[in-house]
Amino acid sequence: MIYFLQRFNRSLARFAAYASLPIRLLLGWHLVYGVQDNVLSYTRMLEFRDFLLQNGFPVPLLSAYVSVYAQLLGGICYLAGLFTRAAAVLMIVNFLVALLMVHRGGPYVAAFPALVMLSGSVFLLLNGPGRPSADRRLGLESPQQE
Repeated sequence: MIYFLQRFNRSLARFAAYASLPIRLLLGWHLVYGVQDNVLSYTRMLEFRDFLLQNGFPVPLLSAYVSVYAQLLGGICYLAGLFTRAAAVLMIVNFLVALLMVHRGGPYVAAFPALVMLSGSVFLLLNGPGRPSADRRLGLESPQQE
């Protein structure tokens, strides 16, 4: 049994360089989808500003713009696999702030989306974008990092 598990594990290892791809695509799509209404509608941006005001954010309109455009840029970077590690740092900061300012003391279920975004971003920071990425094509990630 152990022999077959070892063979199975070795056969999957050749695909490890692609492990980041589904995570990048899911997180990137979710980021872009989640903020597109704020980008396209000033009314929605003002609603987000009011939400941030209720949660004690300083300069809520500026905070809204920074968060929305950081998520939009981060999502686009994740989707393309471009500047992935830098985008991951940006998203880690964004979602740590969200967890501390908005979700602290709240129910786990409400914090779960932010926790997924945070943990996925940590994964991408530590593992990089993987083989199919603009970072790899531009030489920002070397094959040894996969």
